[in-house]
Amino acid sequence: MEQKENEKSMDSDSETMLKKVYEKSIDPASQTILLKAKQEGVETAWDRYEKQLPQCSFGQLGVCCRNCNMGPCRIDPFGEGAEKGICGATADIIVARNLLRTIAAGAAAHSDHARDAVLAFKKMSEGAAGSYAIKDEAKLLSLASEYGIPTEGKNREKVASELADALLLEFGKQTGSLLCTMRAPEPRLKLWTELGIVPRGIDREIVECMHRTHMGVDNNATHILLQGLRTGLSDGWGGSMIATDVQDILFGTPQPRMSTVNLGVLSRDKVNVIVHGHEPILSEMIVEAAEDSELLKLAQEKGAAGINVAGICCTGNETLMRHGTPIAGTFLQQELAVITGAVEAMVVDVQCVMPSLGELSGCYHTKFISTSPKADFPNTVRMEFHEEKAYETAKEIIRVAVENFPFRNPEKVNIPREKQECMVGFSAEAILNALGGSPDPLIEAIKSGAVWGVGAVVGCNNVKIKHNYGHVNLVKELIKNNVLVVTTGCNAIACAEAGLLVPEASELAGEGLKAVCKALGIPPVLHMGSCVDISRILVLSSVLANRLGMDISDLPVAGAAPEWMSEKAVSIGAYVVSSGVFTVLGTVPPVLGSQAVTALLTRDLNNVVGASFAVEPDPFKAAALMLEHIDGKRKSLGLNSDR
Repeated sequence: MEQKENEKSMDSDSETMLKKVYEKSIDPASQTILLKAKQEGVETAWDRYEKQLPQCSFGQLGVCCRNCNMGPCRIDPFGEGAEKGICGATADIIVARNLLRTIAAGAAAHSDHARDAVLAFKKMSEGAAGSYAIKDEAKLLSLASEYGIPTEGKNREKVASELADALLLEFGKQTGSLLCTMRAPEPRLKLWTELGIVPRGIDREIVECMHRTHMGVDNNATHILLQGLRTGLSDGWGGSMIATDVQDILFGTPQPRMSTVNLGVLSRDKVNVIVHGHEPILSEMIVEAAEDSELLKLAQEKGAAGINVAGICCTGNETLMRHGTPIAGTFLQQELAVITGAVEAMVVDVQCVMPSLGELSGCYHTKFISTSPKADFPNTVRMEFHEEKAYETAKEIIRVAVENFPFRNPEKVNIPREKQECMVGFSAEAILNALGGSPDPLIEAIKSGAVWGVGAVVGCNNVKIKHNYGHVNLVKELIKNNVLVVTTGCNAIACAEAGLLVPEASELAGEGLKAVCKALGIPPVLHMGSCVDISRILVLSSVLANRLGMDISDLPVAGAAPEWMSEKAVSIGAYVVSSGVFTVLGTVPPVLGSQAVTALLTRDLNNVVGASFAVEPDPFKAAALMLEHIDGKRKSLGLNSDR
């Protein structure tokens, strides 16, 4: 009797555990590994989130200030406690300053990525980084022309060197405006000029954010947030755009190709190396080194059938769209990849890398290898990466992974079967090529209503939302209503895992979008790259607006970040809305402690830049908001607006 009761209790415990796992993610592969993590007693981001509950309500509302040592100060949003900080700052001021600092950090992350790419480009042009070469000469010459650099009578390296110098000046420019802003439609550029938010030098805008938010400087919420828009623009139309352009020149402009995605891409009989982070300067060399005949021979000697490179996050997106390198997962799957027990080396550079990976890797045989001079983590193997010896360092990293293969414990290995084909690599150039070199076919499809509008859906994962739930359901709802979706970052990976990045997914689309996709042989959701490649979406939007002789804000276009979590996402949001695109956020930013700031962001910005934010955690309601906005734009253009 007692034994039966114990068995019943164990069954109940198992059911409870399974239920908790299913509440964390909609992805079967992730559910499998989350269950494995529970059984093996290892901690993940979801466990740490639960330990943080309840989270600080003052921090969630954005009404805490630590900008001087008289504090920290916090404002009671209900008016029962302090109404001002010690210096006299109100909730409006504190919330606006905190938001501006967040935008500055996000813009700094993207622009520093861009700076490293340009510096590598410069070294390549001087012969100091022999592992790299120019892969897209046409884009080199086009960008040189845009920057006013004469090319006649010069070899490619000379042109590249002069272009690199011109690009580096964009970071420290003190007056004038960033050259990439000239790509924006004329009405948009005129509006930015009238508002005084055309970005100057990238670094200047970031530094000014930090100065303005120092104690006793800028204390007007609206004035503070206008600088936030300007700094966001220095990212989207500056750092991110420069990073995308330079990486295309060095590594090739993406073109459509097939690959596979999800944890099932890990191999049972090969050495598994994961590249994770955001800068393809390293990952490009890792992909190349994995094909080195000497290292492949060593892998065979160690009992492996070969070397398998897979990506996580945006480094994964970069190698995925240029080489078809499989991608193992999103931001929230980085720990799960290690927990499979099949990863010989997790190789990271910068951004979105959890410091938990060091301790977690110690529970398995995985080598956690950090490579950036800027970033170190607990319990890593440090293998610093420099462009001068790029390929040599990449080979050494692969060698460490190969030599680790015999230490894999087969009893701890559990690789989910889930993996999904995906079509990726839709750069702005590739999309225009698919349309015959002109945006006219897409414009005609929008006019006819076959394509109701365009939805730009991007962003991170966030443990506050069931993993991939917001991403996948929002996108499914949009394509069902004939909205063509363009995607980057972890949203792109989530959509790939859900089978939305293959031409066959057009069966889930409305009849009009389905017909367009079948005619072109494309998915209804177009993978445009990594976080910095949201700049590709801006370029494509500008092409459409310029062709129609209007502003971006006039187009039937809407944006969304269903599961955003990082400071970079706040900078992205600032430049997307500043560019005239209505944007729905799936997690609440820390601004609700100020009615004035909340009203400005969600309503009053419409009267300033022609677009605003909305916050809606429910992906179905978020899709409805986007569709309502697109309907309104269609009506304003005199197009059919009755879905």
